[in-house]
Amino acid sequence: MIKRILYTVLALGLALYAGSASAQQLSLAQISQYLNQLQTAQGGFTQINQDGTLSTGQIYIKRPGRIRFEYNAPDDTLVIGGGGSLAIFDPRSNAGPDRYPLNQTPLGIILRENVNLDQADMVTGVASDGTTTTVTAQDPDHPEYGNIQLVFTANPVELRQWIVTDDLGTPTTVILNDLTKGGRVRDVLFNIQAETRNRSN
Repeated sequence: MIKRILYTVLALGLALYAGSASAQQLSLAQISQYLNQLQTAQGGFTQINQDGTLSTGQIYIKRPGRIRFEYNAPDDTLVIGGGGSLAIFDPRSNAGPDRYPLNQTPLGIILRENVNLDQADMVTGVASDGTTTTVTAQDPDHPEYGNIQLVFTANPVELRQWIVTDDLGTPTTVILNDLTKGGRVRDVLFNIQAETRNRSN
């Protein structure tokens, strides 16, 4: 029941975001161009976890290859993508971050230097409901890494949310709130080693 309510709220939120967007399906070329032009961005996010709970925080993006999720209390988790790795800092742990190769996660698809959704076997599904276009993408060489569903509105093209399904089949939904493109985003935000040193002091 909780999940049903959350997804109803999500659908209503997307409808409000869409505003006067025309009933058109975006092409893969349009979406690829949008992602490749998205050099820096920052804003808020709301995450719907597998158990239906919500987490909120701030997101920072600096393409290629860098992303940062700062979760608000009581979570206080920090996730940093940079230097080819994705690191998860758990504030309750003193053992340092858990690290994974970024290119072995679905997020690596949209953080590539050159996103080409027309690449063979990268896109496994495209759907439009009249206000949004949803694209499901995977690493064509390693579909076992999972996939990412990207939801866009049109006029202008904007990324509104994504659903990452990991290699275990676990989905995580991230809704972007007031994502501001462009502007200066400091490199130190994506420095995993510096963050690890700061937390060990």
